[in-house]
Amino acid sequence: MVNETINPWKVVSEKEVYDNPWIKLTAYEVINPSGGEGIYGKVHFKNRAIAILVLDEDKNTYLVGQYRFVLNAYSWEIPEGGCPEGEYTLDAAKRELLEETGLVASNWKELMRSHLSNSIGDEFAIIYLAQDLVQKTAMPEETEQLVVRKIAFAEAVTMVNDGRITDALSILAIQKLQLMILANEI
Repeated sequence: MVNETINPWKVVSEKEVYDNPWIKLTAYEVINPSGGEGIYGKVHFKNRAIAILVLDEDKNTYLVGQYRFVLNAYSWEIPEGGCPEGEYTLDAAKRELLEETGLVASNWKELMRSHLSNSIGDEFAIIYLAQDLVQKTAMPEETEQLVVRKIAFAEAVTMVNDGRITDALSILAIQKLQLMILANEI
């Protein structure tokens, strides 16, 4: 029987390989749960990931399109950003929504929390639902060249199902909200 409170991994050594304002990469020599020697790499994310799924009174949502450097591809996703240590996640969500879409919401609900790729990194995400919207002016960061699209929420579900949306936070949020709608929770 497995004891969920005991870590079966033993760290023999660790070495910081890379560090910047957003991530730190550490290499480990380990003894794995079976007793064998091995290596492990860990990406530590210095910010929490924040994502916002917008739903207006007509069941429309907003997607943000941008070219993602790491993917070398264009990506459609819900508004997202980082929450530095010391900032409240809801404040970060409000800031990111305004920056990327120009929207201000008066009704907020936490949809879910997730570890995004827990085999290589400790990135932790909080996803919010934003409703009761007022349109203001977007203020994207200099690294963002964004296209904002307002679409029917049902179309966003279709985009997840047919692979046009591949971003994990977006998929999680859209599928969660779809289940909530089907259960008459929204």
